[in-house]
Amino acid sequence: MTSKERLLRALAREKPDRLPATVHQWQKYHLDTYLGGVDALEAFRLTGLDAQIQYFEAMGQFWIPDAEKYVVSTPDWREEVRVIKDDPDDKLLDHTIHTPGGQLTYRTGGNRTTTWILEYLIKRHEDVELIARYMPVARLNQAAIAAEYDRIGDQGILRGFVWGDQAGCWQHACCLMSEEELILEAMDHPDWVHSLLRALLEKKLRFIEESLRGAKFDLIETGGGAGSDTVISPAMHAGFCLPYDRQIHDALHAAGHRTAYHTCGGMMHILDLVVQNRTDASETLSPPGVGGNIANPEKVRAVFGGKVAMIGGMDQFNILTSGTPDQIRAETHRLFAGFGRDGGYICSASDHFFETPVENLRTFAAAARECVY
Repeated sequence: MTSKERLLRALAREKPDRLPATVHQWQKYHLDTYLGGVDALEAFRLTGLDAQIQYFEAMGQFWIPDAEKYVVSTPDWREEVRVIKDDPDDKLLDHTIHTPGGQLTYRTGGNRTTTWILEYLIKRHEDVELIARYMPVARLNQAAIAAEYDRIGDQGILRGFVWGDQAGCWQHACCLMSEEELILEAMDHPDWVHSLLRALLEKKLRFIEESLRGAKFDLIETGGGAGSDTVISPAMHAGFCLPYDRQIHDALHAAGHRTAYHTCGGMMHILDLVVQNRTDASETLSPPGVGGNIANPEKVRAVFGGKVAMIGGMDQFNILTSGTPDQIRAETHRLFAGFGRDGGYICSASDHFFETPVENLRTFAAAARECVY
């Protein structure tokens, strides 16, 4: 069975020949530092892992390294970036967005591994009107997507994203104002929060129709960590995430795509809500060692089994980076027994890693080859 067949079989909630093993996303810092600057597909080949390649284009995602190079501007949403500090290990940038209705500002920092927000875009309730009216929605190059899909071939799958800093509406909103402020606004001014979420939803649905319908992706990532139950309560998730997630998933299904709902944090108290949002797969099954709360895979399988495929579970820091070969092998077998014994499971690093030895990744791949159905 090829890697592509193996991964697709698991996403269909079936049993492949053996446990698929992969990483969520390869970081350029790791590729440059540990693998001589090869691309992600070659890194999967060198480590023996099943390839899932993330497709990036200019989609306005603030968190990628050098995100300022990929800002999307139009005549009605013109983003001006002023460099305050140009140190690649400690960047500081001021952003001013000019619209016919007024200006918006935000500030970001960055280094060689990521970008972060220092000052949020939304400062007044009225700012939502500018976002709704003028914020542009990027359009993808479907010819470039098809070329990448064909390049990957049987070596793995190609993954895409829904437009925005994060794919989910609540999660995207938490990149426009702080989570703490948005939670308070949801309690004090819920109608205003829903107006923001509806504005983002309209743009995401337009992106799905304009850019993803007909695009050659195997899996589309939705959601985001700010919807995790370690950030907001299940009740708040049900009110401010679930209705919008469901519409996004329905639109993606209508466009012919599978979905993976991303909660890089706590999930144990919202498992039933993940089922209700009609996603095809759930990730990242994060254990306590990386900030999640999944200590018992069997409890997750009891809710998701036969309904939602599962992706993730591997502690990328305490096991995959710092663990011994015996620990990596034992954890891989434990995850297989807990999540994957009935199929429908892709064992993956729960999220990003930066300092993981290449030999540890090869040990992970070898352990997965021992987990056969």
